[in-house]
Amino acid sequence: MKIAIYPGTFDPITNGHLDIIKRASKMFDKIIVAVANNKSKKSMFDLETRVKMVKLSTKNLKNIKVKSFNSLLVDFAKQENSKIIIRGLRAVSDFEYELQMSYANQSLDSKIDTIFLMPTLNNAFISSSIVRNILAYNGDVSHLVPKEILDIIKLKK
Repeated sequence: MKIAIYPGTFDPITNGHLDIIKRASKMFDKIIVAVANNKSKKSMFDLETRVKMVKLSTKNLKNIKVKSFNSLLVDFAKQENSKIIIRGLRAVSDFEYELQMSYANQSLDSKIDTIFLMPTLNNAFISSSIVRNILAYNGDVSHLVPKEILDIIKLKK
């Protein structure tokens, strides 16, 4: 069974994330969406809420599991029997950071491979940061996030 890990903070999950998840779910037997408890980032939503939002957004996808993790990604991947990490690339500016992370992960576990997927064109500009910035000014993000999480987001406004 080919298991891939799609890690991120998902603060909040966006249509761009969901685009990557749906497309990756056709390539692998199982995708684990790994919601990171990244202490170096100040999250808008707590870990439990982020996990809930990802679960709501992916509930109709059969081969998706959502789990949180608080460790090195390679250790989490090993625990889940996966050697494949999926990362999204929106722009060239993402590539340098993602390449460094891929090399760092490979230095910790030489059997780990990272696969980069680009979101479809209509989702290429969407990031959690953009969503959070729009939310900070009470803007409408309904076209940027899965409809399943709008009620949760409205509570945060």
